[in-house]
Amino acid sequence: MQPCGSVSSFSRFPCLVLLLLVAIPALAETDSRETRVRSRAEFSSLRREQLAEKLRKITGWSDLRFDQNGILKLGKSTPLQGSATARNLLNSSVANPSVFMLEDASNRKDVVFCQLALVIWRDDPSYIPVHIIQIDFADFDNLIGDQRALRAFDVGWGFLHEFNHIISDSGDSKSLGEVGDCETLINQMRRELGLPERSDYLFTDLPLRQNSAFTTRFVRLPFDQKNATSGKTRRYWLTWDATVVGDLTGQKQIAALK
Repeated sequence: MQPCGSVSSFSRFPCLVLLLLVAIPALAETDSRETRVRSRAEFSSLRREQLAEKLRKITGWSDLRFDQNGILKLGKSTPLQGSATARNLLNSSVANPSVFMLEDASNRKDVVFCQLALVIWRDDPSYIPVHIIQIDFADFDNLIGDQRALRAFDVGWGFLHEFNHIISDSGDSKSLGEVGDCETLINQMRRELGLPERSDYLFTDLPLRQNSAFTTRFVRLPFDQKNATSGKTRRYWLTWDATVVGDLTGQKQIAALK
């Protein structure tokens, strides 16, 4: 697993490359609300709807959906509240020259929540850039914590984080107490929805006495929300067992949402 924003070559997988070569020309036949975001064939309709439901809540677009070909459609409805910043980010995918391919990476130990990769064409660098956004839905199912923090950290937010890396070419923090440029924009979306903001990019160990009989390592991630009336800030926590969600060796000990 690599830090968010890094790339890896998928050119060693000829079947995937062939699939993309066949699929990309079809993108020319688009309407004004059809994005360059599409899911692979193995990305089930259930997963598509799970992601679309989260994105509808974030953006306020009630008719946002994936069509039968797995292409993300933003819809034409008037937004019902939602985040204007999130809508602007997704709107940028309509005219973006890249292709954004979604992959279901559920239960993979090398993917922690979400991960970004890039298809590198072996023979012709002029080919359209294809970015792979891998989503481990099972990791999000293993989250426990405050309800407001759970609403601020789901597959919709994970997708938007990775998508923002590509669109904005923004980075993540490598230091405790900071969220980085990418998550700063995601926090603005949360603020527009009245949700707590992520206050750290890196997770930390949960301060519990560990029983050596159990192979667990609980970690936590903080979210903060300031009360406009009192001026006080309330902290919310998300917790998960890092031995279940993903590998913890070396670089893989950095924060969730890579």
